[in-house]
Amino acid sequence: MDDLSKFSLEYAAPADDLKELVSSFYHFRADVEETRQTERADRAQFRFLLSGSGGYEFHDGSYHESSLISIIGPTTGPTIGHIKGPLEIFGAGLQPAGWGTLMGTEGHKHSDSLIDAIAVFGEGLLQVRDALIAAPTMAAKVEIANEFARGLLSRADSAPFWFTRTVDKWLLSDASPKLEDLIAETGLSKRQVERMTKRFYGATPKLLARKHRALRAASALVRNDPEGADTAAEGFYDQSHLIRELKQFTGFTPGKMRASPPELNRRVAEGRKGLSGQVDPLVSDS
Repeated sequence: MDDLSKFSLEYAAPADDLKELVSSFYHFRADVEETRQTERADRAQFRFLLSGSGGYEFHDGSYHESSLISIIGPTTGPTIGHIKGPLEIFGAGLQPAGWGTLMGTEGHKHSDSLIDAIAVFGEGLLQVRDALIAAPTMAAKVEIANEFARGLLSRADSAPFWFTRTVDKWLLSDASPKLEDLIAETGLSKRQVERMTKRFYGATPKLLARKHRALRAASALVRNDPEGADTAAEGFYDQSHLIRELKQFTGFTPGKMRASPPELNRRVAEGRKGLSGQVDPLVSDS
């Protein structure tokens, strides 16, 4: 088992004007020579590798070496991070509107994969990385990240916030929201809804709903909330269904999540919950 004192993960909310584009900022450090950590399915991520090296093994078995600045598309299954440290990462979770704005109509093709951000956006990103390395505090790093995000996501005027707001509301409406309700609420055809959710969320509506349900349950179990057991059971047919879904999206069983939660998953769940009231409930509760 890893020495927990060698890992740290700190979260911060983005500026108010960025909250529909960026879910949160985080600073992760691992004072280890080499290890592996399993990350559950998640939103897209923009990550600055400040020290160390490693890569990501996605759930389809593909492996991508991390670049100094990486974009990780929305993931639909657990990802194994290969760490060669000491490692330090400053990252930003991308909201669906932020991901769609950043990657355009081809965004869905980059789900469960890694992109070298420098190859896409140029070597000017290295100046941002240098500034993040030099920043002495989390608050200073977040200030730099807010300005960087504003510049990078300046095309957000074209993002259909009405659609992502509608989908987010739909995801929160029920443990197993019905596709026909989303179609009715948006006024779009089934094909249009599926095309837009794939672009902005990296998954079809049905897969997205399953992913959110599983992550919400996993977070409740990891945090050992008083109502965690009831929350975890919502929307699942039975215990075997819960086990299969959590295994698919997190890599772990409910028993493991409850009794001996993987350290990174626990810190993610607790860190995001600590942002309650500062970020969207889809971020803080899952």
